[in-house]
Amino acid sequence: MNIEIANRLYEYRKNMGLTQEELAEKIGVSRQAVSKWERSEVSPDTDNLIELSKIYGVTLDELLKGKDESADTEPQPEEVETEEPASEEAVHVHAESGTDKVDIGFKGIHINSKDGTKVSIDKNGIFVSENGEQHVYTDVDGHIHKSEKIIEKELEHKHNFWMMFPFPFIAIAAYLAFGFLNICGGWAYGWIVFFTVPLYYTLVDAIQKRNASHFAYPVLVVMAFLILGLFYGLWHPAWVLFLTVPIYYIITEAINKSKRNKNQ
Repeated sequence: MNIEIANRLYEYRKNMGLTQEELAEKIGVSRQAVSKWERSEVSPDTDNLIELSKIYGVTLDELLKGKDESADTEPQPEEVETEEPASEEAVHVHAESGTDKVDIGFKGIHINSKDGTKVSIDKNGIFVSENGEQHVYTDVDGHIHKSEKIIEKELEHKHNFWMMFPFPFIAIAAYLAFGFLNICGGWAYGWIVFFTVPLYYTLVDAIQKRNASHFAYPVLVVMAFLILGLFYGLWHPAWVLFLTVPIYYIITEAINKSKRNKNQ
């Protein structure tokens, strides 16, 4: 789906005074699906397009191609040749470059900057978009909603912090403590602690990306197998743990598939 259709879907929804959650509830899809339509990432199927045209009160052609200006039979010279008084419509303020524009009127405040950023403040709330992508908006109840892109950036910042955390040094310190203090098997078995290094970083990655399949579950199984075998001599029954590896990935793949279907 091209960006023009995505922008049109966004404008129609904003003009109707609907939030993404409210529109999604009317159609029977997730809010993420509506967000992806308006960011031109995914195209709504035929059934959803029909529902959208009914909700917005337009035809499918108008929804996909926009209003056909040539269909207007009545010329409107007053809109072209005259300028409405500021008290009735809006006050237009242009930057010196002519690319920045501010519209202030009874319908609200609308700002279009030369870098592609748009800010709209009206009865429906506050909307901020960049290059056709809506990032942040505040609804009429004062609730702040952030796009997935903004949320991903925030999560990425937290992710980078934890990924840069020097966990290997903690593992080394633990191994030295086990050896010098002769605890947890001392030097002979203390090396098992190094298995926690890949476990830590893959766990952070799995949490940040919300995908459990990124976690190094087989490493956890090997670590548990060695602990049960070396410390408790349970080599024979402990091998059953390896049977859980394919089960783990079957479950995680089913969860990921369910998420993908929900977002479509």
